[in-house]
Amino acid sequence: MKVPHRPHHRLTWALALGLGAAAFAAPAASAHQSRTDAVSTWNENAGKAAVAACISPVGPSPAEARLYAMTHIAIHDALNAIDRRSRPYVFRGRARQHASTDAAVAAAARDVMVPVIGSLPPHLAPPACVTAALAGVEADYVTALDAVRDGRAKRRGVAVGQAAAKAILALRVADDAYELLSPDFDYDEGTLPGEYRFGPGTPLAFGPEFGKLTPFALREGSQFRPGLPHAVTDPRYTADFNEIKRLGGDDVATPSARTPDETEIALFWYESSPLQWNRIARRVAAARRLGAWEQARLFGLLNIALADGYIGTFETKYHYKYWRPVTAIRLAATDGNPDTDADPGWTPLRETPPVPDYDSGHAVEGGAGAKVLQRFFGNRVRFTTCSTTLQDAANNCGGTAARYRTYHSFSQAAQENGHSRILIGFHFREAVDVGTDHGGRIAGFAVDRLMRPRGR
Repeated sequence: MKVPHRPHHRLTWALALGLGAAAFAAPAASAHQSRTDAVSTWNENAGKAAVAACISPVGPSPAEARLYAMTHIAIHDALNAIDRRSRPYVFRGRARQHASTDAAVAAAARDVMVPVIGSLPPHLAPPACVTAALAGVEADYVTALDAVRDGRAKRRGVAVGQAAAKAILALRVADDAYELLSPDFDYDEGTLPGEYRFGPGTPLAFGPEFGKLTPFALREGSQFRPGLPHAVTDPRYTADFNEIKRLGGDDVATPSARTPDETEIALFWYESSPLQWNRIARRVAAARRLGAWEQARLFGLLNIALADGYIGTFETKYHYKYWRPVTAIRLAATDGNPDTDADPGWTPLRETPPVPDYDSGHAVEGGAGAKVLQRFFGNRVRFTTCSTTLQDAANNCGGTAARYRTYHSFSQAAQENGHSRILIGFHFREAVDVGTDHGGRIAGFAVDRLMRPRGR
């Protein structure tokens, strides 16, 4: 799909787009176990690179998820080439004896991240951001290799990491992800009640073909497509309409009944889902003292599920083409539902991303992230996490007064994540609830079929 040249149109949509446990039994430690935390370090490095590339913390999140998935597949397969503990994803080679695990992880990550970030097109990431991100990755790579003693083990580790990276790049090089993840200014809008229309200030549809992308785990994007959304005359639709109309306004042009805590929830979870759920995974993995191979499986499965979550939700969105709450509320006088009242100036807390409502991609990601972590650790795990999208920079992650929220289970976090999309004015409740379930089904499928421990 060609991207029309619109030199006078600023793509503010890019900033709005947020856009059983026994199967995961931990393998026993061995003499090959890394004494450093290279996998978690490179997971964090990938997040830093995504932010530097301007595809996170609020940007084209499907591109971010693809970056993380490919990076962690390479890391997983590189470690398994040194000591085969689970089924490789694509690279089935074997490392030479005594290869350095830390060098392998660094080389695998670097050799995926550089070409994937370097090929980001301008409609997804400004060239200056790409340049900054690449410089950061190279600096992290130098730091990582400097910490490994020179010699055969280091050279062998680098070689196997590079081979694992080459394998996943070869598999995905022709997937047309960035072409499919393009804005379409000529997309045919709907005309009937319930049909998708362009939102205020965003005369485009983002990524209408992205649901056709070859998934990492699923057979196809439509594999777990949910059923029809509510008709606009359904009483359940009316309840969802009134809920988001009451709660989702910006509280400036449009009054909102949100409490201060609900406003914090809306902004806390406004952050990119891949960035947030990887941060949660790192914190829990560190608390449980997972080794390198366990982390490689955890982050590999998590990011495969998140990447496929976006493919699945985009397929669903553009199959049903359901209108967004901002459109529904402004046009309610013409929806044929006598129980909905129009507000032609209704404005959500943040600008609505230019994709259809049903289902909520953010909720799909939350359902997928929570399901992978549940399958790995069990559900009832207490953890805290921060966010980079709170209004006061001092309260952001790394700020002088970083604001943390505490959860007592992964499902609780997923539910709050989904609810945040109502509070911010982006999605009807049905899109949220269905999306959370959709993401869980995608993640369960990935966990059951990929990177299984040896002998299972």
